[in-house]
Amino acid sequence: MADTTFGPDGWTPARIGSLEGKTYIITGGNAGVGFQASRILLSKGATVVMLNRSAEKSKAAIKDLQDTFGSDAAVSFIRMDLSDLASVRNAAAEVNAKVARIDAVICNAAIAQVPVQELTVDGFESQLGTNHYGHFVLCGMLFDRIAQTQGRIVVVSSLGYNMGIKTIQFEDMNWDKNYSANPVYSQSKLAQMMFAYELQDRIKTTGKNVGVYVCHPGSSATSLISTSGGLMTRVAWWLMTKSPMVQTAEKGAYPELLCATEQDLEQRALYGPTGRMEFVGPVGKGTLHPHAYDKTVTSRLWDVSEKATGFTWQF
Repeated sequence: MADTTFGPDGWTPARIGSLEGKTYIITGGNAGVGFQASRILLSKGATVVMLNRSAEKSKAAIKDLQDTFGSDAAVSFIRMDLSDLASVRNAAAEVNAKVARIDAVICNAAIAQVPVQELTVDGFESQLGTNHYGHFVLCGMLFDRIAQTQGRIVVVSSLGYNMGIKTIQFEDMNWDKNYSANPVYSQSKLAQMMFAYELQDRIKTTGKNVGVYVCHPGSSATSLISTSGGLMTRVAWWLMTKSPMVQTAEKGAYPELLCATEQDLEQRALYGPTGRMEFVGPVGKGTLHPHAYDKTVTSRLWDVSEKATGFTWQF
């Protein structure tokens, strides 16, 4: 049953009013969906701080945005490599030192379909380490600043969360025994969602007002697969981008913008396209499968994540 909350055309950025005086932190804001989200936020008067791995690509993206919005456009970047927890800690410390208010942190950056097992500098399987652990520490370090403005955390997941083993492989988090690109990617996106739903529960016990929302971009034409996927995955994806089952990167940005700005959203929900297979179509509340918020697993993952990263959340 398609969500009709936002009318037949679904949610669009036309619903966003002025964002003057508001600041948004976005990971991976220099390309694809993240770049489009940054562009739309700037168009509404927001300040955007990108956390990106590549200084070169960030400077190019900022120049592009300044060409559109003027040389004084309120966009900047801080270098951060999500796969390196020391880099995440340094970037978060810099944000806390330089950014006075945070209205939302948008956890947009990800790597996908890494063809053979790779480990991060901290020894984690690369997709879990980058997509989940990196954001876990980043959001934890920025939480107090977000809470000060009763801001939000937006977790950008993927429909892939429902295509893997439907739980966390705790006995072998690095997939040493059975590594395969797609199931491991699915695991990392499921872990991100579980982090979000567990965080919602933990915030409820604190009396603090921080919204945590989960979305996915659907099937969007970005460089994600072509950047980290194997050859056959890249070829299959290229063919798929020529079909109506793939939408633009701009449309792929709508769900995260909805979660960052719209009022009266449900927290225990998954926002994204609501059309064919929920790959494309009007944006609204989609299907959320219960394994994504299985309390036994989400709680255990939280404890495992704190231990693995050496970071303990302080509420």
